[in-house]
Amino acid sequence: MKDRGRRMELENLVKLIQTVSDSDLTGFQYEENGVKLKIQKEKEQMVVSTGAAQLTTVQNVPGAQSNAVSALKSEDGPEKGKEAEGQLIKSPLVGTFYAAPSEEAAPFVAVGDHVSKGQTVAIVEAMKLMNDIECDFDGVVSEVLVKNGETVEYGQPLFRIA
Repeated sequence: MKDRGRRMELENLVKLIQTVSDSDLTGFQYEENGVKLKIQKEKEQMVVSTGAAQLTTVQNVPGAQSNAVSALKSEDGPEKGKEAEGQLIKSPLVGTFYAAPSEEAAPFVAVGDHVSKGQTVAIVEAMKLMNDIECDFDGVVSEVLVKNGETVEYGQPLFRIA
């Protein structure tokens, strides 16, 4: 019975963290029965795409946004104006991305694999909990956008499905 209560507390804690993450709040404090919880979001980062396979991360620094925008305007590569086709599978939470169920196992999916709605394509570990990442549609994996063991942010694209 004690484990069930802890599991419920943990589930509620995960829901609370997700709710704060999804909101515009920058911080949150909660106290009940001598237990204190404080959630503080880090400053957001702006990700600027400068090509199909290259991403540049820019911290929120005065003047950085204007420099990033001018870098985009001066881009004259062959991919200019061409959007990659397909739907994105995005991370539903912040954590560590794992492409396979264990180190020895084959990845859940690879480029060229057919995937179905509801199929597990990866795992994101958050707070020592393994969260299955499922595909929301049918298609073919056209691109894996993160590496195994990489830290991912909420809403970060993980896969492109054509």
